[in-house]
Order: sequence, then C-alpha cells, then structure tokens
Amino acid sequence: MENKSNYKKFLLLWSGEFISSIGGGLTSFGLSVYIFQKTGSAASMALVALLSFLPVLLLSPIAGVLADRYDRCLMMMLGDGMSGLGLVYILICMFTGKAGLYQICIGVFISAVFSSLLEPSYRAVVTDMLTKDEYSKASGMMSLAGSARYLISHMIAGFLLTVSDVKMLLIIDICTFILTVVCTAVVRNSRIVKQSKTAESFMESFKDGWKAITKKKGIFVVIMVSSVITCFMGAIEILVEPMILDFQTSKVLGIAETVCASGMLVSSIFIGIIGIKKNFTRILSIALTMCGLAMVGFGIKENIYVICCFGFLFFFMLPFANNCLDYLARTNIDADKQGRAWGLISFLSQLGYVVAYAGAGLLADKIAEAWHVGVGRGAAVVIMVSGVLLAVMAILLSRFKSVRDLESGEKNE
Repeated sequence: MENKSNYKKFLLLWSGEFISSIGGGLTSFGLSVYIFQKTGSAASMALVALLSFLPVLLLSPIAGVLADRYDRCLMMMLGDGMSGLGLVYILICMFTGKAGLYQICIGVFISAVFSSLLEPSYRAVVTDMLTKDEYSKASGMMSLAGSARYLISHMIAGFLLTVSDVKMLLIIDICTFILTVVCTAVVRNSRIVKQSKTAESFMESFKDGWKAITKKKGIFVVIMVSSVITCFMGAIEILVEPMILDFQTSKVLGIAETVCASGMLVSSIFIGIIGIKKNFTRILSIALTMCGLAMVGFGIKENIYVICCFGFLFFFMLPFANNCLDYLARTNIDADKQGRAWGLISFLSQLGYVVAYAGAGLLADKIAEAWHVGVGRGAAVVIMVSGVLLAVMAILLSRFKSVRDLESGEKNE
C-alpha cells in the first residue's frame, strides 16, 4: 500500500514538472521565433540557447551536493519559483521597447541560474519515493513531461503568435511557476521521502559524488559516451527551428514540432505503463542508432512532410534511450549519494550540448554563406552529419562489457 501511495505522490510531483515543461516550451519557442525574425541568424538563436543551458550545466555539480545536504523538495521549489525572475526581466524590457538580443541573453541566463537547482533534486527525490521496480515506469513518465515542451507547447505557441506576440507566452510561463511550486510543496509536506542527512563538508560530499560515478567503470563510460552523443543530438535541437523557419511560418513550425514530438508521447506512454524489464544496453544502442538515422532523413529534403516523418521517428526512439541511461545509472548508485551523483552526471554527460550550442549555429551560417544557400539548408547539413556520427557512437557503445555489466544493478559492488 505504501508503494502505491508513493507512486501517486510521484504523479503529483510529476504533474508540476509537466506544467513547468509546457511553460518553458512556450518561452523557448517564442524567443526563438522572435530572435530569428529580428536577426535571421541561426548563431543568434544558438547563443540564447547556450546561455539558457550553460548555468544549468556548470552549477549542476554544486546543486547535486546541495540536494544531498538540504531538503530536496525545497530546493526544487526555490529553483522553479526563482527562475521566473529572468523571464520577468525580459517581459519588462519588451514592454518598454528595449528587448534586444543583449537583454534576452541576460534574462535567460538569470532564469537558468536558478533552474540549475532543480534537476539533481528532482531525480534524487524520485529515487527516494519509489521502489526499484517503479524506476522504469517513472522514467517513462519523466520523458513524457520532457516531451510536453515540444508536443504541446510549440503547437500552442505557434497558434498564439498568430493572434498575439511573445509577451503573452512569457506571461503564461511565469504563471505556471505558481502551480509547479504548489505541487512540490504538497509532496514535501506529505513527508513520504526517506532522505538521510549528512554531516560531511561540502568538499567531502563532492568527492563522494565523484566516487559514486567512478566506482564502476561502466557508469563512467556511459557518462563519457553520453557527453559525445549529446553533442550530436544538440545539433538537431538548436537547428530545427531555423531549418523550418527558412521556408515555413511559425505556425507551421509549431504544428511540425508537435507532430514530431508525438513520437515521444507514444513511446513514453508505453514505457510509463509497461516499462523496460531487461536488455537495457542493447535497447540503448538500437534506440540511439535509430535516432541518428532519423536525423539524416530529417535534413535530407526541404519538405515538411518528410521532416515530420523522420522527426516522429527521432522522438519515438529518444525515450527508450533516456530510460535505459537513467536505469543503468540509478540502479548502480547508492540512494544517499543520488543528489551529488546526478549533479555530476548532468554536468559531464551534457558537456556535448555546450559544444553543439556554441558551434552548430555558427557552422550552419558558415555553410549557408559558403554554399550560397539559405540558413535552413546549412542547418540541415549539420543535422545530417551529426546523425551519422551519433549512429556510429551508438553502435560502439554496445561493445563495452563494463556497460553491459551494469544491468545487474548491484549498487554496493
């Protein structure tokens, strides 16, 4: 009975993050369209994406240590609630007519600083609340929440931009923070988590987190390979919008991204209900290989129907890969070290995004200029090359015995 009750509390916590994901997707879409319309540059869009991501990456190890030292639900509430300050700043600048690229960069950076508190605490709280048998289903639900920013947000944002402007999207996002904080507060007050306190110093906690992810060679290999993989996957995330906006409207872009993300909805629901029981390494390799091939097809032709078909395949396979990566790490790290471990895992595995965000937009602009084509075709070339490299890395990953050995899930090995 207790396990069932805990899963219900998890669903409440998840619903808050689902709402937050929708709000974040509205802002992300709206600002991307706004910047592309003002500058016509993929590099400018990539710069904003980089500044919204970099603080989360750099501060995640610190946030992970804090998640093991303080109330994790409280950390989530602070992260979600205070991240709205950056959006308020951007909104004020827009109302006063001073929202240039510089001001938007400042706003998203401020928001990202506070958002960095969220991820390690959220993942650690999920471990606290659930049993090992529930991890796979929970991971599927978390993937579904992550897909909301593409599946729901972008379609809504595309239609709202036809009747209003980006300011409405920012206001809606700011309002979602209230609901998210309330959901987390209810879970916190229910006292169902089993977080233990630590008397270690900050540096001792940090070192313990490092030991937790390096104790088993397989975990560290997964993290390092994930970092390379995220570099390739980051290319499609940052370049899909300039690629489509180069020959279609923002409304069509929103619909296309919704159609593509519906693939994540289908697979996330399947995983959330059924879960994955075995062969995590093999499924991980197959899923990432298919993601890479889908990226090649995604950029092969300037046709919205072709883009939607391959985009659907890409997002359909993504939750399978995320679920396997999550399970392999979660079942091989001690519960009392989950916060600091996830902070370091987030930092190391997502370094590839920094490379993608910093270089993909510039590379797309350079290719377009050198080949005398639109920015969209330059973006398509970068996406296709990234897809080939992703497929190669996925095949190589399955050859590591230390990774396959992680499926035993013996934390105290």
